[in-house]
Amino acid sequence: MQRAEKDGFDAVIISCFDDPFLYLSREISQKIVVTAPGEASMHLAAMLGNQFSVIVGRDKWIPQMKENVHRYGLESKLASFRSLGMGVLEFHQDEEETVRRMKREIRSAIETDRAEVIILGCSMQFGFYEELQEEFQVPVIDSMVASLKHTEYLLQVREQTGWCFSRRGLYERPPEQEM
Repeated sequence: MQRAEKDGFDAVIISCFDDPFLYLSREISQKIVVTAPGEASMHLAAMLGNQFSVIVGRDKWIPQMKENVHRYGLESKLASFRSLGMGVLEFHQDEEETVRRMKREIRSAIETDRAEVIILGCSMQFGFYEELQEEFQVPVIDSMVASLKHTEYLLQVREQTGWCFSRRGLYERPPEQEM
């Protein structure tokens, strides 16, 4: 984070849906915008429909993601998590199989869990959303696209209004000597 800021970057996107170190990164930053796919996708989904479901790779990822849903204050918007039984490196090995599994879980999320918006809950699920959205006729959020758009928006807001992460409370920056 400090290196990116020193090198003149305007923003950093943490490329993992679990949003690791998101709050800590914002805390140690000075002016740089820091975003992550989970937060960006969930807030967008909460605006696009009443309830969203997250399509994840493995069951083991769900507890951390549930903690983030709680942290972001979106429990009432979560319809479900649905697991594909796939690891990060498998999503693009056999894309036909990946899409088949995604379609099965998305159908269940919509029909059984009453989801109105679907989030592809791994940054490695990039590139699939258009086909799935066309078939199911609900917003299907690609978390990498969502985090990029969220970052662009926050940069524009900062530029036009001066609004940035508050340094009072959660994102209070520690003194240099502590870092």
